[in-house]
Amino acid sequence: WLLIALAIKLDSPGPVLFTQYRVGKGNRPFKLYKFRSMTHGRWDGTWTQLNDPRVTRVGYFLRRTYIDEIPQLWNVLRGDMSLVGPRPEQAVLIEQFVRAVPYYNRRHIVRPGITGWNQVRCGRQELPDMIQEIRSRLRDDFYYIENMSLRLDFEIIVRTIVVMLRGHGIA
Repeated sequence: WLLIALAIKLDSPGPVLFTQYRVGKGNRPFKLYKFRSMTHGRWDGTWTQLNDPRVTRVGYFLRRTYIDEIPQLWNVLRGDMSLVGPRPEQAVLIEQFVRAVPYYNRRHIVRPGITGWNQVRCGRQELPDMIQEIRSRLRDDFYYIENMSLRLDFEIIVRTIVVMLRGHGIA
C-alpha cells in the first residue's frame, strides 16, 4: 500500500484515495473507496473512456492491473460489498438508468461486487451510448443473480485473476 500511495502522490497532486457514493443492496448508498487514478478534481460525472486524458500515468497502470480496486476490500469488510456481484453504479446516474431501462433496480437485490460476471465476460465495451451499454451490463447482472453459486463465484474470481495478471483491465 505504501508503494502505491507514494507512486500516486509523486505522479500527481491530490489524495491517495478516491471516494464516491455508489448504490448497493436495497438501493442503499455507500461510500466506495479506490486508489485515485485520475487527476484530482477532474471527475465530471461521466464514465471514464478508454484513453481518457484524466487518467494519470500511475492511474493507467493501476487500472490495467485492477490494483485501483484493492481499497474496496474495506467495503467488503464493512458489508457494503461482496467480492463478486454486479458492479456498484454511481448514485448520480441511477435515476437516469431506472427511467431508461426497465427492471434496472432488480440488480440491487444483491450486494454489489468488486468483480462480476460482466467484467470477466466482456471487459470494457465501447458501445454507442450509455443506455445501450447499461442494457448489456444488466443482462450479465441478471444472469449472475439468477445463477448465483459458489461455483460461479469461484469461476469469476479465477477469471478476474487471469485478467489482472494479463494486465487487460480498464485503462
